[in-house]
Amino acid sequence: MNRRFTKSGGRQSTRPGFFQGVMVAVILAFVATITATGLSAFIGIGAASRLVIPLLGLSYLLYLVSRSGERTGRVTVIVAWCGMSLALWWIEPPLPMYILIHAGAIWLTRSLYFYSGIIPSLLDMALTGFALMTAAWALSRTGSLFMGTWSFFLIQALFAGIPADLNHGKKVAATSDEPFERARRRAEAALRQLMTH
Repeated sequence: MNRRFTKSGGRQSTRPGFFQGVMVAVILAFVATITATGLSAFIGIGAASRLVIPLLGLSYLLYLVSRSGERTGRVTVIVAWCGMSLALWWIEPPLPMYILIHAGAIWLTRSLYFYSGIIPSLLDMALTGFALMTAAWALSRTGSLFMGTWSFFLIQALFAGIPADLNHGKKVAATSDEPFERARRRAEAALRQLMTH
């Protein structure tokens, strides 16, 4: 079930639920398997992987952005993703680094669009790391691209359980007139504005 949430300073949006994330994981796993199988017959599995990874990442990114209530920065995020993918394709870093950078870009996008604080963003980073480890384990144990991809995006679906802001609803002991609290709010607002424009 989808939950409503409001980022501080943002608009209300429908946040993806876990079961919706599971369905996205299944769809992306099928897309990865079919595309990689088709391409590998012509260009080899290594080159096919370097095309399928950004394709999956872009698809997931579009899903995330479409589910966010934030309207600012969408085009910038998509253009930046495409630029990053082209640069990585040209530079050709080792495959583990290639995957890590794309996963990091997914984490950064989710942090910008779904969280209002640093702690939820760090929890999401840990979730992304766990998703990578789970995918590597599933791939090594089964040899199945479908299982590896599905495992990665299945763990990613758990981000629905991370609150947008851990301070939401809590009574803060410090009053809003305290200089530290005002400076913290200004810094978070400035960082959010800088990253979405």
